[in-house]
Amino acid sequence: MRYSIAIEPGDETTAFGVVVPDFPGCFSGGDTLDEAIENSKEAISLWIETVLDDNGTVPAPGKLIDHTKNPEFSGWTWAVVEIDGALLDDKSERVNISMPKRILARIDRYASAHGETRSGFLVNAALERIVHG
Repeated sequence: MRYSIAIEPGDETTAFGVVVPDFPGCFSGGDTLDEAIENSKEAISLWIETVLDDNGTVPAPGKLIDHTKNPEFSGWTWAVVEIDGALLDDKSERVNISMPKRILARIDRYASAHGETRSGFLVNAALERIVHG
């Protein structure tokens, strides 16, 4: 997926600012133009993850030509960044993991007692750890 970014000019004393018009509140920056563009990719990825974790929807990329007509970004530089489409893919994928049998038995007991599947429990536990540390 490719998203447009608007880059506010920087100089030797001011960082370059980046706004992602397709994602409200998504912004970034960098000391150099290259750094600003690279940092925008991380900002977009985090924005997408946060919205999806909150059960929101991610807007489709708008057209660059339409964004450039926005007077709010007059005099800004434009770029397009590529974002891994896997960020939006909720399709299940079979994985092979290893763990001690005693831990697996505890997971199964807990999941069963709480009306969950093993996979559902592991996914929820992983997300809880990722989101809340």
